[in-house]
Amino acid sequence: MAKTIVVKQIGSPIRRPAEQRATLIGLGLNKMHKTRELEDTPSVRGMVNKIPHLVEIVEERD
Repeated sequence: MAKTIVVKQIGSPIRRPAEQRATLIGLGLNKMHKTRELEDTPSVRGMVNKIPHLVEIVEERD
């Protein structure tokens, strides 16, 4: 099974650029304190690194 990461939204997309909101939606997040378990791929890591002020990696699973 592929490695996964658990990502939690910690910031609000209100008054953020549309690109940052779209990145949140791309990660499957849209409300505060929601979590998603995503496959640990370079594209997902890049999206998380693009908005570190809005999301945090809670856990990395094997």
